[in-house]
Amino acid sequence: MSNQEFMFLFIGGHEKLDTLSPDEMQRHMERWGHWIADMREQGVYQGGNPLESGGKTIAGPNLAVHDGPFAEAKEIVGGYIIITADNLETAVDIGKNCPIFENEGRVEVRAIRQLDL
Repeated sequence: MSNQEFMFLFIGGHEKLDTLSPDEMQRHMERWGHWIADMREQGVYQGGNPLESGGKTIAGPNLAVHDGPFAEAKEIVGGYIIITADNLETAVDIGKNCPIFENEGRVEVRAIRQLDL
C-alpha cells in the first residue's frame, strides 16, 4: 500500500510547447490526461495543477519583492502533482511516464516531509 507522499515538479518544456500546432497541443494535453487517469486508476494520484506564468519572488534579508520567477525560461516550474508511493524509486518510475519529456522538460521528484505540528 502506498504510504508516502511525493511531489512532481514540472520544470521547463514550455518553450517547445509554444511551437506546437493546435492539433499537436490537443494530442499532447490528451497524453497528460491519460497519464493522470492512469495514476488515478492506480490510486496514487492525490492532486495537482499547472501554475500561472507570472508571480513574485521574495528574497534577501530585506524581503525584497520582485516580479518573477524569471531565473531562466528552461528552469521555470510550470506545475506540480502530488502522488503517494511506497518509496522514492516507485515515485520515479511513475514520473518516467510524464508527457513533459516530449517537450524537453523535466520532472523533479521530491518526498514530502510530514511535520508533527
